[in-house]
Amino acid sequence: MNNQTIVLQAIKLGKQFVQGNRILEILADVDLAIHAGESVSIVGASGAGKSTLLHLLGGLDNPSSGKIMLAEQDLIACNETRRGELRNQHLGFIYQFHHLLSEFTALENVAMPLLIRGDDPAEAESAAAELLTEVGLGERLTHKPGELSGGERQRAAVARAMVTQPGCILADEPTGNLDENTAARVFDLLIELNRKHHTALVLVTHDMRLAEKADRCMELTGGHLRNL
Repeated sequence: MNNQTIVLQAIKLGKQFVQGNRILEILADVDLAIHAGESVSIVGASGAGKSTLLHLLGGLDNPSSGKIMLAEQDLIACNETRRGELRNQHLGFIYQFHHLLSEFTALENVAMPLLIRGDDPAEAESAAAELLTEVGLGERLTHKPGELSGGERQRAAVARAMVTQPGCILADEPTGNLDENTAARVFDLLIELNRKHHTALVLVTHDMRLAEKADRCMELTGGHLRNL
């Protein structure tokens, strides 16, 4: 897959919400093409629709208009089963809160996406251990989330998002729940993994200093995306 390959694309994407007798237009004719291996940060005021855009890109919500193309397939036109398969195969998700399962170890949490898609358990655990080591958690494989620091939990969440070797990672305020120093380290890790594994990265952040580390920085304002 070369750098010109489009791994995820929004075409004329629109999203409206009905509030009482008013129609709120959150996104209007948004076009966005994410190329293999690039990192794109999206900034904007609170309530601008950044998380909404990310949810649409991930097929977690339906747009009011437009299309989402993932692996050359129209994600929105797929049934829920096929959409789930495409997400599991081609996308990784990281949120502000790690969403690790408390009763499972770091290793089991990271192996989970591979087990869900039917991979051999031994191979899944091997891949999970390799990625956890890569993100600096090689000595914490058997620790449960409650035994990890905030930064360690988010590193485990990063490993879980990467373990299926997706074409693109979608990260919604992935450092928003961390202190400034830990946030910077986790962000730098994301950029490092993005470049090493050639996995595209789309992240929403309120922190301009972090956003500017991405290959492209865009602002969502008035329902439209523009390059900064």
